[in-house]
Amino acid sequence: MKNLQIQIEVSQELFSKNPTSSELGQNILSKSIKMISEMGFEAFTFKKLGEEIQSPESSIYRYFNNKHNLLVYLTSWYWSWIEYELVFATTNVQSPKERFLRCIQILTKPTMEDTEIPYINEVLLNNIIISESIKSYHTKNVDEENKKGYFKSYKKVVQRVSDILLEIKPEFPYPHMLISTVIEGAHHQKYFAIHLPSLTNTNKENNTIEKFYTEMVLNFIK
Repeated sequence: MKNLQIQIEVSQELFSKNPTSSELGQNILSKSIKMISEMGFEAFTFKKLGEEIQSPESSIYRYFNNKHNLLVYLTSWYWSWIEYELVFATTNVQSPKERFLRCIQILTKPTMEDTEIPYINEVLLNNIIISESIKSYHTKNVDEENKKGYFKSYKKVVQRVSDILLEIKPEFPYPHMLISTVIEGAHHQKYFAIHLPSLTNTNKENNTIEKFYTEMVLNFIK
């Protein structure tokens, strides 16, 4: 991934000060990912984060108004990173079907850490996406936050893959429903594999999620 410059864009509505602009901000991101992945979002607090980074709790509030905005920031960052991967994987690929299959692979495969951004552990962030990201939009304020662009990164990923799907089958009536189902379903299957294995046919040694969703979408759009 050395030929494309990574540009991760996150809605400015989510932060008071861009955390990527300083060492403290990057440390806030790095440690919050580690802590939320380990203890869960409910147990995570800015007070605990401040103790971890050895900085006053007030310094964290200079970047984020609350921990909900931090969670939405992290999920938005993740989806912007996924969109970068989608662009990289499909650039100069002429066949719409091949581009589509590469997208499904990226959306369902296990996440690998990308060392180009040292303060973000993508593997731990993916764990947060699987276990916690639903809490970023299952809230009373979701409609207002949606209008502010909180979830733009996620929607851009769904739109990008939906557009490729429509190149294959222009008359297909449910592109957004299908792609969002693949994304959320893959997350559920990964979660089940770890915590509720009787609800899935995949596990850490036998990852069938990519194959299942590839076959499912291809059969569905025939």
